[in-house]
Amino acid sequence: MENNIMLQGEVTDKYSLRGRVFNALRENILSAKYSQNEELKETAVAAELGVSRTPVREALRQLELEGLVKIIPNKGAYVIGITDKDIEDIYLMRSLLEGLCARFATNNITQEQIEQLEEITYLTDFHVKKGNLEQLYELDNRFHGLLYEISGSRMLAHVLSDFHHYVERVRKVSLAQKVRSQEFNEEHKAILQAMREHDAAKAEKLANMHIVNTIHNINRNGLEIIKDSTVIENDNTSK
Repeated sequence: MENNIMLQGEVTDKYSLRGRVFNALRENILSAKYSQNEELKETAVAAELGVSRTPVREALRQLELEGLVKIIPNKGAYVIGITDKDIEDIYLMRSLLEGLCARFATNNITQEQIEQLEEITYLTDFHVKKGNLEQLYELDNRFHGLLYEISGSRMLAHVLSDFHHYVERVRKVSLAQKVRSQEFNEEHKAILQAMREHDAAKAEKLANMHIVNTIHNINRNGLEIIKDSTVIENDNTSK
């Protein structure tokens, strides 16, 4: 079975198994494989993932703590997912925290790390021209992930990484739009230049505006269009 997580490697630790089930379910919720208000039946999910009901039950409880499902006693677990308001709130918080992260990173960055970020922007230019969406998405993750690491703040890195997971579909569809895919790397380059100049205040402002510009792109196109996965499918099939 394609989604059978037991095929991804032998599991010897029950906590590792629970973590895999949790990650699989969260991915299915955030990618909209499971729709809002859909009931997640333990037996069906266990069969789909090739596990017993126990790790599924534990994962559902953890997902409830994250606000992604609601467990109704004597009824079952139902998908809440990510709402439009959640997306708006996440991007507002990201605009502030990404700026703070860039400020911290500017104060810590080494020449080697500058060169690593430069390489990412060079590769991004290449894939923007080619229209390679998956590579653009991966490079965007690498750029921001490296900034989180350089910032030296474990808490910032944890929160921002979670935010990336929650808005994965929105980010992918936003990047699938040609205008935005051209803009975002220029914004990355501007942030990097400020960091190269050791101008922490400027890096913070530019990183903040980088996320604000994504918010503007979402508002320009509407959340329903941005969240529509067929935009990604159409973009990929047109290449």
